[in-house]
Amino acid sequence: MAEADDLLERSDQLAELKGALEGVLRDSAGRLVLVGGEAGAGKTALLRRFRDEQGESVRVLWGACEALLTPEPLGPLSDIAETTGGELAAVVAGEARPHEVTAALMRELKRRSPSVLVIEDAHWADEATLDVMKLVGRRLEQVQGLILVSYRDDVLDRRHPLRVMLGDLGPGRRIERLAVPPLSESSVRALAERYGVDGADLFSKTNGNPLFVTEVLAAGAEMIPDTVRDAVLARAARLSTSARELIDAVAVAPAEIKVWLLEQLVEEAMGSLEECLGSGMLRASADGVRFRHELARQAVEEALSPDRRLDLHRRALAALVDSPRAADESLLAHHAEAAGDADATLRFAPEAAARASVVGAHREAAAHYGRAVRFADRMTTGERAQLFERRAHECYLASLFDEALEAQQRGLACYRELGDRLREGDALRTLGRLYGFAGRTEEAGKACREAIAVLEQLEPGRELALAYATLAQRCLNWEDVEGAVSWGTRALELAERVDDTEIVAYALSTVGAAEFRPGEPEGMRKLEESLELARRADLEDHVGRAYVGLVVAAVRHHSSALAERHLQAGLEYCDERGLDYWRSFLLACGARCDLDRGRWSDAADAAAVIGRDPRAWPIPRIYALTVLGLVRARRGDPDTISLDEALAYAEPTGELQQIAPVVAAKAEAAWLEGRSEAVEELTASAIELARRRGAVWEAGELAVWRRRCGIKDDAIDVAQPYAAELGGEHERAAELWTELGCPYEAALALAGAGGEDALRGALTALQELGATPASAIVARRLRERGVRGLPRGPRAATRQNPAGLTARELEVLKLIAQGLRNAQIAERLFVSEKTVDHHVSAILRKLEVGNRGEASAEAVRLGIAREPR
Repeated sequence: MAEADDLLERSDQLAELKGALEGVLRDSAGRLVLVGGEAGAGKTALLRRFRDEQGESVRVLWGACEALLTPEPLGPLSDIAETTGGELAAVVAGEARPHEVTAALMRELKRRSPSVLVIEDAHWADEATLDVMKLVGRRLEQVQGLILVSYRDDVLDRRHPLRVMLGDLGPGRRIERLAVPPLSESSVRALAERYGVDGADLFSKTNGNPLFVTEVLAAGAEMIPDTVRDAVLARAARLSTSARELIDAVAVAPAEIKVWLLEQLVEEAMGSLEECLGSGMLRASADGVRFRHELARQAVEEALSPDRRLDLHRRALAALVDSPRAADESLLAHHAEAAGDADATLRFAPEAAARASVVGAHREAAAHYGRAVRFADRMTTGERAQLFERRAHECYLASLFDEALEAQQRGLACYRELGDRLREGDALRTLGRLYGFAGRTEEAGKACREAIAVLEQLEPGRELALAYATLAQRCLNWEDVEGAVSWGTRALELAERVDDTEIVAYALSTVGAAEFRPGEPEGMRKLEESLELARRADLEDHVGRAYVGLVVAAVRHHSSALAERHLQAGLEYCDERGLDYWRSFLLACGARCDLDRGRWSDAADAAAVIGRDPRAWPIPRIYALTVLGLVRARRGDPDTISLDEALAYAEPTGELQQIAPVVAAKAEAAWLEGRSEAVEELTASAIELARRRGAVWEAGELAVWRRRCGIKDDAIDVAQPYAAELGGEHERAAELWTELGCPYEAALALAGAGGEDALRGALTALQELGATPASAIVARRLRERGVRGLPRGPRAATRQNPAGLTARELEVLKLIAQGLRNAQIAERLFVSEKTVDHHVSAILRKLEVGNRGEASAEAVRLGIAREPR
């Protein structure tokens, strides 16, 4: 097939790429273009044409991700480093972390400007590469370069790491998306006509996919095959016997196969290489060969008989092992597993995992350890225990909590089988910690106490100190401040005796959080000392924990300004080092800060990132879902289903700090909706728990919502702003909330004062925030006093929204115009599909149109959406 055929209907996409490059040159700042399309859409052909049209005017650096079962860490950066050499090559070849690779890459791009950096097939990217892409995407202003990232958008399910990364990256002025759509029927007909093929039938079978179309036509079949696989295999069948043998050998290599290795596999068939290249199925590089299309490779590999596939993988593994050339551990592990070679898998998979872990690719490390686990029955019990614990740790770092728990439980069973009481106690302590992260409170407490019981029978040492520190952390989560300080102090004393900085940092963080009080320096001093100790000792996990401890302590006391002092630094640190759990926790806390500060759109956007992330552990998810529900309730969106989901996560934990904020949010939503009678039953058990635990902020929030709903409680110890309102000092409560930077809470407190001036002030503040339901409640109180001529507040309809759509309806309409179905819109907005159905019905009614197509056209006409290309 001619290359020009691949570029039918691609002039608009080429123009957008050229425009992006012109923007880089004009602004002297970088841009990121995400080039998405289904498999075979012609993304590579488009990028090559763009590259070729630039000539020598710009430097183009090209790297590709490969379809290894477990991706090679920093694979595309290795390709690019081979071109650039210098510092970048040295950094990538070493064991550098993603932030170090990013820094070197940025310096390389600055060295010669402008540059075009292409990362192809990012849906196969390893975790470390995704981290580099994300970091570069957040620093575009710092470099004059155009970064083009291609990926298959038809393989990105909710859990796909690239989808998660794109969600983390979020929208940005310098980040653009470029869709590479299928071909139209008219283009397919025109192309098919040259080959004497029925174009309409071809279009119906391929849906316009350029790869499917070209593969079917190149197969030369008289009848159109039912599937692309049939087309690819028919094309391969036309080759000679030796050429087919060579094609089979290339198919077992998920990336490019080096010529020397191919010779080892099919030496007698090498004379057919030219025939294979001429057929268009393969393409050559300087020293290797690969399939022209990955789908074609997969089709050929799947068609191999099991014994043929097994033989090729075994021979590839043997050749790589025996070769004096250095082979990547990931490739060796890939062939070892596919060959069913237990010994080789157990040798190379852990090595590949260790390499991946060092560069921050924890997800890949977990996968490599998982590969080794398949053959764990060939290991000694002690070796199995260590393997399970290493996998558990990598799964924890990658936020794969179910897998982490399973691996840790299996490791514990091994130590018990061995009768190793020290390792058993330490494994129990780790298991308790993981249970805590997963929100399984009762199991966490049981495991921690059992660990201490085991370890206290032995000589006191590091393991016992860690167990004390872990139980202290659990006590903190249970609102047992006395227990947190007591166990934390015991951990500190033993840690100092054994001279262990890690445990000191761990315990200090817990004790500092337990003693934290706004305006009182001791708790904050210990939290900051923990952070400094962990940073100096390069204890990455504990640095993440310390940042979270600082931020959570401030957020729980509504001290947003204090939280924000450490929030951004913590996010950057965790982002650079792949500490997904701690980063998600910080993002969730940041969303809560934005909510408290009145930045509701920012709060919803940040919370949605966590809500969409399938890797998010339960505790950060509770925070995020609560923020989402509150934003919707305060804006008058009837869909607050996220609060029900948050409560479903929170209640099993039994932890007040998880349960109380959700219950308070649901009480607020009920009050806003005029369902005050539901609040008594909803809040009764939570406020009693808060009373017993002496949690003054949680108790105060619940007590105030109960009072606003007409429920009078006995005296209860609550935080100062709540105490002022419960004592009838509404103006004073508003002042205190204003000092804390919480405008919504200040307005609600003021609204309870009763005077006309106070009510007018509350109404103005609520209208400015866009708090429609609360504004309506205050306006109704004023009208009941005979006040007329009240300000209406911001109107929903604008010049570009004459139909009077709500903010959520506008959001849904824009996604309809992009061609998304209701299920996809529901996933994007993190709402139920039923809710989207209601929004779509309202949109059609308000726009006075009969279907989604007409709604899309009307959105374009009104300027709400762009005309599709």
